[in-house]
This record gives sequence, structure tokens and C-alpha cells, in this order.
Amino acid sequence: MKRIGVLTSGGDAPGMNAAIRSTVRYSLSRGVEIMGIFRGYTGLINEEMKLFNHRSVSNIINRGGTILKTARCPEFMAKEGRQRAADVIKKNKIDGLVLIGGNGTYQGGIELVKEHKIPCIGVPGTIDNDINGTDSTIGSDTAVNTALEAIDKIRDTATSMERIFVVEVMGRDSGFIAMQVGIGGGVEDVLVPERKFDIDAMCHDMVEGNIRGKISWIIVVAEGAAKAEDIAKKITDMTSLETRVVVLGHVQRGGSPTARDRILGAALGAAAVDLLIKGEHSKAVGVISNELNVVDLETAVKPRPTKINQLYELMKVLT
Repeated sequence: MKRIGVLTSGGDAPGMNAAIRSTVRYSLSRGVEIMGIFRGYTGLINEEMKLFNHRSVSNIINRGGTILKTARCPEFMAKEGRQRAADVIKKNKIDGLVLIGGNGTYQGGIELVKEHKIPCIGVPGTIDNDINGTDSTIGSDTAVNTALEAIDKIRDTATSMERIFVVEVMGRDSGFIAMQVGIGGGVEDVLVPERKFDIDAMCHDMVEGNIRGKISWIIVVAEGAAKAEDIAKKITDMTSLETRVVVLGHVQRGGSPTARDRILGAALGAAAVDLLIKGEHSKAVGVISNELNVVDLETAVKPRPTKINQLYELMKVLT
């Protein structure tokens, strides 16, 4: 293993820069060259890359986003696109790849290993925390804390103005962020993709609560479960109570990463390099109970068991 490539792909996540920094500096400490690949698989296909040195990753550990940039790459889904990527890898004498991202990023690595025998190690970078083989993914802690800070501020206004607020958070296929901020923010209800919800029952509870003197409500909606505007309209139509909508959107992806995400990125970036040096391929690194964990990439992309129902019941008990 003389030269390693590193890329970030899919949605950005706070802490990716910490993982890049670790990958670069740990590689160099082991006498291995490191090539930064820009714009994910798109940049790989287009040969957008350069050799990094120790200073290439200075002063980035505290920055959100990714200095390598990231992009979706429809071309990589075709066999011809992957062939082009493999040709670029061989041309630039890259012996293995560190892939920082989520399920789509990992799936790309699986195909490169299968079709072209290119060693790939996945590092979990996604705010949705939906990767198998790890308790936490890089960026998920920061995203939850960003959303929670917003919920706390909305609570002040909801209480002062005696209103219902419907807050939409990210989570197309995962209710992780919604459920975490729901419990942490003490909200009244959470709608997530993994669980059916009863809008009629929720509105009935609001009317009953209003009669008893409850003056404000916060409903958190994961984007994959419903649109906040639609839920707010139904609430207003069914209860005649004043309802407001807040869509947090991409603000959840940005910002300085928490200590937890920085340390996780540093640990997993180094672990990925170690695996490549040892001759491993098609693996993903993670942490289970604060211990390093390694699984096959194909295991990492399988649907992850969740405890959404248990967490939801806890939230309702505490409401």
C-alpha cells in the first residue's frame, strides 16, 4: 500500500473534515502517500484530485462541511462510469480508497471491489445515523444538537404566543434526528417514517389539552414522514388552533462539529487507513460501546434495526 485515495460522497456531515484530516495525517505517518479526491465519485470519474501533505489539512478540524466537496453522481451508477473511475484509480497508482459517507457511498465501494478488485474501506459520515455496525455516525451528534437548539428557541416563542408549532427536520428514510430532538426537546409529538401516525388522535389531544389550559404544542416531523405545511394545515382545519411551520432544512448539516463528532472522525479515519495497510477491503469501520468495530460493507448497508417504537413510547410518557 503506497498510495491511498480519500473522498467524501453524498450529503455532507459535520465531522467529515476531522475524518479527512485523520486519514491524511495517519497515512503520512505510516509512510503512505494520500490523494485527496474532490467532489466524490464525480471527481473520481473526472480525475479531480491532488496529493495531500501534512499542511493540506491544517485548521479544518473545527469546520463543518468537507474540504473535498461532495456531489451526487448518476454516472457512477452505470457500469461505464465505474469503469472510468477504475481506470483513473489505476492511472494515478492509487492502491486503495477511504470512502467517507453513507449508504450510497458504501454501495459505490461495494461495486468497485466486486468489479475491479479495488480495496475500499467505508467511514460512516451521515447525519441520519442509519449505518449498520456502528452506534454513531460522523455528523449525527452535531445535527441533533443543532436541531435541538432550534427547538429550544421555538419553545420560547410557542409558549409566549400560545401557539402550535410544526417543526420539520431532516430524515427522508430515518426518524433518528426527529426522535432524538423529540425526547431531548420535550416536544408533544413526533412523526417519523418508521411509524404510522394518527393525525385525528393527535388533533383530539390538542383540543382536549387546550380545554385543560395547555397553551402551546411543538410537533416534530421528519421530512420522510410528512411535510410540515400539510400537517399544520390539517391541525388548523381540525382544531381551529393557530399553527405555525418551521422547516430547519440544511442548517442541520452545517456548523462546527461537536467534540464527539470530531473525535469519532479522527478515530475512524485512522482505523480505515490501518485496515487498508493490513490488506483488508470491502469493510466499514465504526464504534460499538466505544470500541472499534469492523463489518463488511454489504452488512453496513443493510436496513438497520431501530428502537423507534420504544423511544416514541418513552417520549409520550414524558410529555
